[in-house]
Amino acid sequence: MKTPSMIEAKKRTKNKVNILYNEYNITDDMKIGTNKTYHIKTYGCQMNEHDSEVIRAMLEDMGYTNNDTMEKADVIILNTCAIRENAHNKVFGMLGRIKHLREERPNIITCLCGCMAQEEIVVNEIKTKMKWVDLVFGTHNIHRFPILLNEVAKNKEQEIEVYSKEGDIIENLPYIRDNKYKSWINIMYGCDKFCTYCIVPYTRGKQRSRKHEDIILEVNNLIKDGVLEVTLLGQNVNAYGKDLYDDYRMENLLEDVAKTGIKRIKFVTSHPWDFTDNMIEIINKYDNILPFIHLPVQSGSNNILKLMGRRYTKESYLTLFNKMREGIKNISITTDIIVGFPNETDEDFEETLDLYNKCKFDLAYTFIYSPRVGTPAAKMKDNITEDEKKERLERLNKLVSKYALESNKKLLNKKVSVLIEGYSEKGNDMLMGYTDTNKLINVKGDKKNIGKIVNVKVTDAKTWSLNGEIID
Repeated sequence: MKTPSMIEAKKRTKNKVNILYNEYNITDDMKIGTNKTYHIKTYGCQMNEHDSEVIRAMLEDMGYTNNDTMEKADVIILNTCAIRENAHNKVFGMLGRIKHLREERPNIITCLCGCMAQEEIVVNEIKTKMKWVDLVFGTHNIHRFPILLNEVAKNKEQEIEVYSKEGDIIENLPYIRDNKYKSWINIMYGCDKFCTYCIVPYTRGKQRSRKHEDIILEVNNLIKDGVLEVTLLGQNVNAYGKDLYDDYRMENLLEDVAKTGIKRIKFVTSHPWDFTDNMIEIINKYDNILPFIHLPVQSGSNNILKLMGRRYTKESYLTLFNKMREGIKNISITTDIIVGFPNETDEDFEETLDLYNKCKFDLAYTFIYSPRVGTPAAKMKDNITEDEKKERLERLNKLVSKYALESNKKLLNKKVSVLIEGYSEKGNDMLMGYTDTNKLINVKGDKKNIGKIVNVKVTDAKTWSLNGEIID
């Protein structure tokens, strides 16, 4: 049994990161899934979504098949997120449902992984109060999942293997994409920013970049497989290369990926601290690097930004924002904002509203501050009432809706480039896809266009989506 430690997870050294290519192997004795099924529930960010694609491939290598119904699956995997309390509550609620399910089907194997598995407080609760959870593994040893699952199936004992360490890079892991035409690509792991509210540096380890040769090889293989769009993933993609190379950075990687000829390139998530003028030039230079940037600001108050440990000011953020608007044609910019951070005054919040009115973001993901055990902010006195937090969030969301609609209305009767992904939730007579500026659009058109990038005329603009007609 190996359990996590927040103290160990915080440590950073100058030790060289191990890049390992042959860590994943399925032996014949691990192929225990014949005539059995699995069900994965994924919470949180795109990194977790991609991790679930890896877990899915491993399970199918073991002989399991996917089951869309959790209640009928033989193995249930909860791939968890630790970034907010709401995500915690959802997972513990789901574990309660699974406990009742096991009373009817005691042979179900229950697995918990992802960022919650890296939290000391969570694992201690599972170890002492949830003996029926069979397997807990973390973000650093996902490649060992088949070995651990095999042991649990044979020994019928709770297995906990979670490492709190800086982390390695494990190459050549399999994954089964959820989308035929789009793919996630991890370009780096971990984070060293240690924003005071954020638990990610503890759950994902130190910042470590993959070799650019391995990334380009993966892109080229995806192109051969018919993929049209890749999203380059990392906790802070703009810092790519700083830990690995002397003179190769995110702008170099973006250019090399663009030169592969892949039709569409996106990247998330960006930290304002590391976004360079060279990146702006490269994005504008290549048509296949989409003009869409997610640039979390978190607050419009310098006082709160300092308390958050964000290491930039409102003024420097606005300077960067304006450079993007001026330097990248047709750009769409979205953001994240936290309201109700400890010691946020009415004046601080008004500054956030003022910044939002200046930027008029295409969209924002807004959250009430949620303390994470072990982070510096969790030790701050939470001196804002829940009612105040909710009122601030409501006021902010009114602005989010206002400018999202304004942004979408600017596209009315214009031609936009859209990757058609499949049928729309609006019905089988409608298709859906995303514009090059990452806006959801429901489209009238023939199903033969699924899996193609087509030109669409926007016929209607709503707050959260567009409607259009294919004009190719």
